[in-house]
Amino acid sequence: MKKIFTLILAFVSVVSLGQDVEFKGSNFKDDKEGFKTALAEFEAGNEAWELGTQAVFTVKDPEFHYKKALGHYAKAYAFNPKSAELNFKMGSAYANLTNKVKCIPYLETAYSLNPETHHFMEYYMGYACQLQGKFDDAVTHYKKFEAAYKKADRFNKFVKQRYSECSSGKKLMASPVRAWVDNVEILNTEYNDYAPSITMDGEEILFTSDRPNGHTPDENGTYDDDIYGSTMVNGKWQKPAVLKGKINSAVDDICNTMSYSGQKMLMSKLNAAGNYDIYESFLKGATWSEPVLFSKDMASKNNERFGAYDYNDKFIYYAKDKEGGTNGYDIFVTGPEDKKTRSYSLPTRLGEVNSRFNDGPIYLHADGKTMYFCSEGYDSMGGYDIFVSRKEKGVWGKPVNMGYPINTPYDDYFFAITANDKYAYIASNRDGGKGGFDLYKVTFWGPEKDPALTAEDYLLASVAKPIQDPDIMGGVKVTTSANLTVFKGKTIDALTKKAVEAVIEITDNKTGKVVETFTTNSATGKFLLSLNSGGNYGIAVKADGYLFHSENFDIPAGSAYNMVNKTIELKNIKVGSKIALRNVFFDTGKSTIKPESYPELDRLVKLMKDVPGLKIELSGHTDNTGSASGNVTLSQARADAVMNYLAGKGIAKSRMTARGYGSSKPVATNDTAAGRQENRRTEFEITGN
Repeated sequence: MKKIFTLILAFVSVVSLGQDVEFKGSNFKDDKEGFKTALAEFEAGNEAWELGTQAVFTVKDPEFHYKKALGHYAKAYAFNPKSAELNFKMGSAYANLTNKVKCIPYLETAYSLNPETHHFMEYYMGYACQLQGKFDDAVTHYKKFEAAYKKADRFNKFVKQRYSECSSGKKLMASPVRAWVDNVEILNTEYNDYAPSITMDGEEILFTSDRPNGHTPDENGTYDDDIYGSTMVNGKWQKPAVLKGKINSAVDDICNTMSYSGQKMLMSKLNAAGNYDIYESFLKGATWSEPVLFSKDMASKNNERFGAYDYNDKFIYYAKDKEGGTNGYDIFVTGPEDKKTRSYSLPTRLGEVNSRFNDGPIYLHADGKTMYFCSEGYDSMGGYDIFVSRKEKGVWGKPVNMGYPINTPYDDYFFAITANDKYAYIASNRDGGKGGFDLYKVTFWGPEKDPALTAEDYLLASVAKPIQDPDIMGGVKVTTSANLTVFKGKTIDALTKKAVEAVIEITDNKTGKVVETFTTNSATGKFLLSLNSGGNYGIAVKADGYLFHSENFDIPAGSAYNMVNKTIELKNIKVGSKIALRNVFFDTGKSTIKPESYPELDRLVKLMKDVPGLKIELSGHTDNTGSASGNVTLSQARADAVMNYLAGKGIAKSRMTARGYGSSKPVATNDTAAGRQENRRTEFEITGN
């Protein structure tokens, strides 16, 4: 009895002094059954842990195996929390999962109990220090590990990368970039919330989450990924909701990127073989369509993920496993050979941006020359960092780290930026979040002592009244030269004010070529597009049963970022409806039609041919400058010129009349230059149908 009592005292003494208590029967003679159960859990955890470690070595995802190991280890830990080996394995498992911060206490405990418990102990202690920004301490541990680990295997590249990360981390944290990084709490949960994608105006966001969704979780209690969305109202994100439609399924559905208009999305889904392929879904009204495989030419036996649209929809960028699937992801680009059949060319690896580690996700800026992507390589601070590359002369330049606090020693993953370059959204599993990956908003401050500049930028229209930009803000540093205009709004019925699904056609008035064609949302009428500076654009809006609407935007080269928000009211094709032809141009004081007017007039020709019973009056209008009789003569000549153009295209003159009203029917004041410009116009009115 005395001997047993002495053994118990000895065991209590070992625990109280913080010494390593191994999973040996001799350490638990007082609770053999408890030890037997705990040992079984420990050994089951070890089997899963080994599989996870093998995945790490081959740059594959170890999540399932490490989570399974932790499920067993937690039960063993409840029985014996003083095992150095158990603490080490729990810490190393967490270090390779999304909630990395949990690794630190386990690894520190393991090291204090027995610093030689595992030949990777020094390596993981270095990693725990690196996560905390203790880069010098991390290097000390890495050096100890390297000195003892003499195996000639592929793990050496990880050690070299850790040295590089610590060096980069010290430099980047010593010179933080001027930006706020704030947790978007309303969007986040204790689960993984990641893969943010936003519209160009920053008012709609989609993201992925493995929060409970009513499906059956796997054996680790993990739910499949679904895609959620939220809308910004008065500057605040609303509570997110799972997307409507057939976009989500019982397997992982992961948002990649939305198109710039927000009307379609690239996403990743698991196929029957257990690999990821890239799919596409379309927003139809308020619901998202069932995803379709983006292209059979992009699908392979490997994984394809992180699809990204480019600015003109000509190319698709994405990441896929390297040969054999053992070296992580590289970024590739491919272009369409036949969009109707979804036939795409052989993908090309982007050697300019790929590293020796995982690369991707990818985001292409609307300016067409800026790429943001994530990588575990280059001068990362640790884990994934976000990098930017600029295209010059058709070649992507050297990736540049976005800097701290955008990047941290944790995983900073995905990147989506507004068209004005002032706000971005990322996912990160940094310390301080709700759990796993959280969504964060990046706000760029801008340079110090910025000169005071007016916040009034204008979008010039050669016919329409100049539109003041209500969304321009000053004092924020942009990360690209955002010389583009974002044109957003909605198409509605002029009488009922209800949404109208319409086709918007963008024409380069200098060349007469159609730049882009897309359809507004059927449920909301919303549209969103970007126009590069240095062009004169005709924008035609067409819908069945309605007169087409046109705008003319002249955006000088070098113009700064602009945001134009416009509601377009479409008029039914009925007698009495009028429309101004905003893209019909004449030289001052003359009636000769300028060539850049032809696309606008050709659309009117098409309308007349599509509606054979349509009869119209073409009218010319001037401002009040000059004599009244001279204005009537000029306006009549211009109306006649338009009628003759239409007749030359096959429209019977019996369906048209031409009237010159001079300055007798103003639509704006003649007391200002802008008003006089608006009064100088060509219109047509439906007189019969």
